[in-house]
Amino acid sequence: MKSIAELKEIREQMQSRINMRKEEDEGIRVVVGMATCGIAAGARPVLATFVDEIGRRNLQDVTVSQTGCIGVCRLEPIVEIYEPGKEKVTYVKMDPEKAARVVSEHLVNHRVVEEYTIGAAE
Repeated sequence: MKSIAELKEIREQMQSRINMRKEEDEGIRVVVGMATCGIAAGARPVLATFVDEIGRRNLQDVTVSQTGCIGVCRLEPIVEIYEPGKEKVTYVKMDPEKAARVVSEHLVNHRVVEEYTIGAAE
């Protein structure tokens, strides 16, 4: 059993890695579809990669959250990125390598990775 102090320290570490409760219009939101269809297709490692890469790069204006089914199960894992003042970008058939590239290209350099988007898949 962990002590109260150890549990508080773990909590603080996790909260510093990712802030899940920012207002919608504050910064960029990365939303990963984590319904059973997404999880079965590999959404857990995709989510973990986003969290790890964003934390490693210390991106303060980016939050990562989970949602249920996004509605296009055949294209899972699906990730949606919301940026203030821009249209939502939907990435499909994601994997950890693609997630790492989306962080470096889209979130850091502000260039959409077109070949991973739903428009390219359709």
